Amino acid sequence: MDCFASLAMGYHKVENRESFTAGPAMKSAPQSEHYLTDSTLAFRMIKTVAAAVLLLAAPQLAHAADIAGVPKIREGDQITIGTTRIRLGGIDAPSTDQLCLNPKGERWTCGVAARDELIKHAGGRSWTCHARSIDRRGRTVARCEVDGQDIQKWLVGSGWALAFTRLSHDYEADEKAAREAKAGMWQGAFIAPWDWRVRNKKTQILGAVKPPENAHAILLASASGDVAPSPDCTIKGNVNSAGECIYHKPTSRWYAQIKMKISKGTRWFCSVEEAQAAGCRETRR
Repeated sequence: MDCFASLAMGYHKVENRESFTAGPAMKSAPQSEHYLTDSTLAFRMIKTVAAAVLLLAAPQLAHAADIAGVPKIREGDQITIGTTRIRLGGIDAPSTDQLCLNPKGERWTCGVAARDELIKHAGGRSWTCHARSIDRRGRTVARCEVDGQDIQKWLVGSGWALAFTRLSHDYEADEKAAREAKAGMWQGAFIAPWDWRVRNKKTQILGAVKPPENAHAILLASASGDVAPSPDCTIKGNVNSAGECIYHKPTSRWYAQIKMKISKGTRWFCSVEEAQAAGCRETRR
């Protein structure tokens, strides 16, 4: 007997117990709107169970479909295919406003470099992304490949992203290989992307070689100063008193008055699309 039939049979038995007799001479009460037929009860039970199964399966069904197409690459780990915003899962790449230090202790725009290297490697080709979940920003978290190559694996192995081990250990070996080869960011000193967003004087400095003694001062000062990390990244973002992220183009009225300080939650953007993808809206003034 299948599960639906068993459930229907159990419901049938309950219905029989609820029927009543007043004595030997009396028959069961006549069926009314309060007493449904066995077939109706079984049908309703099957519908209820089937609906519950579909509700439980809905997230998996929604995330099972692949997303394919030529992407617009926003950052090293963020792309858009069609109208779908995708976050590459299992890794964390530097934002376009992130700065690193080269072997000589000089600043360089490693976040912009990570994005540009990904564009050069696979920007004009068709991607296939296997959706896993939806994050709190409404982005689809996915594992993406190009002609069978795991893009996340390539990014981490090339030193343009780190394995995000809080959620996945898939790319730890690739990160180790990149560190030993001094590839990408590992050629000098840098702050882990997840720490860069909340950086302070206690933030750990990473690198394949011993970071210079003034690494903290250089990275924190350059990030919190008024100078954009790149001539292409001059849009300012800040958080207003209501907690909204607002972006200001160089032509906006209050642009010069926005002070780029970490404590105030400010950051640089390279395009309006990038600012909007981060959940920011344009200033109304």
